[in-house]
Amino acid sequence: MHLSLEKLIQRLKHVAQLDNILNILHWDEKVNLPPNSATGRAEQIKALTEIAHREFTDPTIGELLEELNALPDESFSLPEKTIIRETRRDYLRAIKLPATFVAEKKTAESIGYHAWVKARESNDFSLFVPILEELLDLSKQEAAFVDPRIQAYDYHIDLHDQGLDAKIIQQLFIELKKDLLPLVKTILASSHKPRASILKNFPIETQKSFALLVAQKLGFDFSQGRLDVSVHPFCSGHSGDRRITTRFNENVPLDSLFSTIHEVGHALYEQGFAPENYGTPLGQAVGMAVHESQSRLWENQVGRSRAFWKFFEPLYRQQFPNALSSIDSEAFYKVINAVELNPIRVDSDEVTYNLHIILRFGLEKELFEGTVAVKDLREAWNQKSKELLQLTPKNDKEGVLQDIHWSGAAFGYFPSYTLGNMIAAQLWEVAKKTIPSLETSFEKGDFTPLLNWLRESIHQFGKQYRTQGLVQKVTGSSISTKPLINYLKERYLPLYGGK
Repeated sequence: MHLSLEKLIQRLKHVAQLDNILNILHWDEKVNLPPNSATGRAEQIKALTEIAHREFTDPTIGELLEELNALPDESFSLPEKTIIRETRRDYLRAIKLPATFVAEKKTAESIGYHAWVKARESNDFSLFVPILEELLDLSKQEAAFVDPRIQAYDYHIDLHDQGLDAKIIQQLFIELKKDLLPLVKTILASSHKPRASILKNFPIETQKSFALLVAQKLGFDFSQGRLDVSVHPFCSGHSGDRRITTRFNENVPLDSLFSTIHEVGHALYEQGFAPENYGTPLGQAVGMAVHESQSRLWENQVGRSRAFWKFFEPLYRQQFPNALSSIDSEAFYKVINAVELNPIRVDSDEVTYNLHIILRFGLEKELFEGTVAVKDLREAWNQKSKELLQLTPKNDKEGVLQDIHWSGAAFGYFPSYTLGNMIAAQLWEVAKKTIPSLETSFEKGDFTPLLNWLRESIHQFGKQYRTQGLVQKVTGSSISTKPLINYLKERYLPLYGGK
């Protein structure tokens, strides 16, 4: 390895240590922080953010990148080229952002989280409006600092999924809606009406024990990770220290279980990075669409399958004998795959889920275009909810305040969920063809064949490929809506009397 590349990697590992200390501060903020300690935590985050930004934008890193960029292309292997290319991209973006601005935005994100929690508890969006206006303005400023030639929303989409933009996503969503809306209509018109709400009185401590068991069986390494509780489930940390969270309700047991499986999917991706690549682009996810493809694949294609429950249902019944005594296996499976309109995204079935994302994508686009003001967001949300879901939220907690993302200025993230669903369906098609005994292994409680295939097909590459390139490499085509629609029809139409 070239000496300048070795020096660059050492610098990157140093910056990664700072970033991961920040991650722990954020995790603690959402899991353990006392309610009146938010101001102090915001100051801690601000101070460390300034240091991390200063270290990454150190001119020495720029000099090393210029030295490496001047060398012949054949001097480096593909993984080495990835480190240089992706670091240079991030560096050139970072040096355009003043350290004071980066710290200011990070502080606003910390304040935004606590303001969102308070507004959510109070069911009052107006409490969140001032900080959300500030976060939106700061996000627009960030885009202008880096590249004023591109649309601000496209800039933020590209941060999450390099190479994608609002135009590409909108076209995919138009194609998806064309096939999805008739499918939703067919299913909802069915006389078969399984309801998840028939599941009641599942003790929370037992739910947690079962969630831990499932996470372990799927491959989550608890020697380098943990499961906790938070207002909104999330996954954070790095490959050697993965923190996942869920939330529990004794009358909504599938929420905690599938949230856990979802976050385990994220964690398995990160735990699949080689330790020696820590801190470099080879030890980082290609983007959030691929990240979500991992979580959604484990949550849905695996977690809602008959094969999964053939193994886990007897164990689940042992844990909750009274709650499930009047529900037979077929009825229970239909409840697991119940399709019903729900105002809450994370509680939605996988058929209607994507309508929630289309709603949020439209609102984000309008926020950045200025056609919807933050103060009018509640009304705009409720209107789109009625149009897409035939539901008007009963309150702000059920509507505009249900998601954590905007409190952290994570604009452009929401489309990744539906893109991830598309990619997951494409990966699932290939995985089943590649491993004919895949679902048989699930029935025996063995999930290693799928995990090993994902390690080989996705995890090992880090950022060697961009989103579309990686999907093309693994599945033979770019991101497509068709495998997702085919998968949904195959799973749900038989349950709802369709063909």
